[in-house]
Amino acid sequence: MITFKSGQIPEYEFIQAVKKPVPVRCIQMQEPFKVETLEGTLEGKAGDYLMVGVKGEMYACDKDIFQETYDIV
Repeated sequence: MITFKSGQIPEYEFIQAVKKPVPVRCIQMQEPFKVETLEGTLEGKAGDYLMVGVKGEMYACDKDIFQETYDIV
């Protein structure tokens, strides 16, 4: 089994790909919150987003990551 360590990108010939646009529902929370996700319970801060994915899964998204990754339509 190969182990990849954070920050150590292997010397493979990577190709580029673009993530498909997938619509999600979201709301910016005004208070701290907890949400049960597929990976366990996550905590969000005031200003973070509560997201609902295409299969109804919920998760928290940091405000800064949201702003870098998503466009509101």
